[in-house]
Amino acid sequence: MAENEKMFPVKIITPDRIFYTGEADMIEFATSSGQIGVYKNHIPLTTVLSPGAVIIHEAGGEKIAAVHAGFAEVLSDSVTLLAEIAEWPDEIDTARAEAAKQRAEDRLQAKAADVDLARAEFALRKALVRIDVKGM
Repeated sequence: MAENEKMFPVKIITPDRIFYTGEADMIEFATSSGQIGVYKNHIPLTTVLSPGAVIIHEAGGEKIAAVHAGFAEVLSDSVTLLAEIAEWPDEIDTARAEAAKQRAEDRLQAKAADVDLARAEFALRKALVRIDVKGM
């Protein structure tokens, strides 16, 4: 099979912009059910995105981004991620991510009655994803 026959269109769209449009021979991302890797001719699937790194395997190499929640539509010939937030590593402010991580950890450790634990855990996960993607 020729190399270009393995390629399929990928789009990552956020409320602010079309974050990425291109072709890949594989894309990896986090879902609510775990990590997934998609090649061309994958079974159709709609799933919930979890905060995590998205790795787009293009013909010329890999592109890595941080994605924070949304939905993924996988068709046999394309993948579209609709994300609340998507960031390239150079768009991530490490100091801000570290501060957000510390705030979330402090909220979780305080265990105060007025703290929304699910929200604090989500904030911690987003901060950790940003830190990880920035370091990749």
